[in-house]
Amino acid sequence: MTITTGALLPDATLLQMGASGPESLSLSEKLTGRKVVIFGLPGAFTRTCSSAHLPSFMRTIDQFKAKGVDEVICISVNDPFVMDAWSKATGADVAGITMLSDPMSEFTTDIGMNFTAPAVGFVSRSKRYSMLVDNGIVTILNEEPAGGQCEISAGETLLDAM
Repeated sequence: MTITTGALLPDATLLQMGASGPESLSLSEKLTGRKVVIFGLPGAFTRTCSSAHLPSFMRTIDQFKAKGVDEVICISVNDPFVMDAWSKATGADVAGITMLSDPMSEFTTDIGMNFTAPAVGFVSRSKRYSMLVDNGIVTILNEEPAGGQCEISAGETLLDAM
């Protein structure tokens, strides 16, 4: 079942690249008592993710912060090494985007945002979405209806909805 507005996000153990390698973190600890933007996408280094989705949040991160957002988080079904390399290659690290890995698609599947497209090599990947989460509760949810598009889930669209 797909997560809905007003729902509490499930806790998940995600991975992030640290100084000594991959580190586990609890998503609920990042969300408790905080206002956070989360956006999910099919994969690092993929066409629309790299040319539209991630850049839309890099462009708008300062505007989100001005509206009281504590952190902007990108979640993808990739390993933390790939997420770290993509962050550095795009400048997302410098922009302040937190890149989190959901390598087994557990969180993505729990919120109903998973899909599989074997023809392009995507197995248990994430649909494209964005959400505003306040103290763990989804207050705005924007799910992209079709692959290869980034309009409804873009940073500017979420920002306008706030």
